[in-house]
Amino acid sequence: MDPYVIDVPYLLRYFLVNFMIVPKRAANSAALYKKIWAQEGSPLIVNTENLTRKVSDVLNIPVIMAMRYGEPSIASSIKKLKALKVDNLYVVPLYPQYAMSTTLSVNKEVEKQIAKYLPGIRITTTPPFYKDKEYISLLASNMKSQLADKSFDHLLFSYHGLPERHLRKTDPSGSHCLASESCCQTSHEAHQFCYKHQCFLTTELLAKTMGLTADRYSVSFQSRLGKDPWIQPYTSEAILKLAEKGIKKLAVTTPAFVSDCLETIEEIGMEAKEDFLNAGGEEFHRIICLNDDFTWAETLGKWSKTALNI
Repeated sequence: MDPYVIDVPYLLRYFLVNFMIVPKRAANSAALYKKIWAQEGSPLIVNTENLTRKVSDVLNIPVIMAMRYGEPSIASSIKKLKALKVDNLYVVPLYPQYAMSTTLSVNKEVEKQIAKYLPGIRITTTPPFYKDKEYISLLASNMKSQLADKSFDHLLFSYHGLPERHLRKTDPSGSHCLASESCCQTSHEAHQFCYKHQCFLTTELLAKTMGLTADRYSVSFQSRLGKDPWIQPYTSEAILKLAEKGIKKLAVTTPAFVSDCLETIEEIGMEAKEDFLNAGGEEFHRIICLNDDFTWAETLGKWSKTALNI
């Protein structure tokens, strides 16, 4: 029901969610989550909890995680901060690239709950870190280490997809995004809010850091839903086309995610892998996300110290 995710009028959103999406997707989603469920619970929750503890160890100040949906919620986490009498807060939306359905949605919910439980508190929010030098270096190092003992013909950068209308809605000019095939490469104020541009720039920086030539990597977008046009090319189709072109050893990385979850473990590691191998591929390597990597925790700690002036 988040209006920044399903961005249609309330009554239509209510109908879509309660009479179409939930009845059709609930059982299927449950079956998919069962395939990836760890003994400790949801990989996303477990990884984020572990990361939270490590960042807390680095900083030695209260560090609390929150999920945009489900528990621990942003509201419940801010209540904990109120009990701790926190007066200076640093918020890190764990989305490298900006999108209204992720970054904006989190920031709006934080603002809402802060106004309710901690009015007047000093708050700093990190901007999207899709081109941050430390983050790019860390991500490239993580990818290199996982591919060190593996040969691959091609590296696919698969990002979470978005409806094209979201790009248009976040374009402050209302006329740049998707207006031409070169919109992402043409410098414009819209790029600070353009998910697609930021995905391409993340890819470019990572490819350069890893020394990849243009013919050895490509970009695609996964997890599309509904009939509206989403950002293309679609990962499901790109996987098959790569196999048709003769790519035998494929590596796939998912730089829109800092933590492994359903979209990385099942959609890429299971479904995409099966599709590629069935289409004639021979080897498929899914690059694991940063998860609770200690250097990642140190990086978040460094950002926090700068923001909080500690």
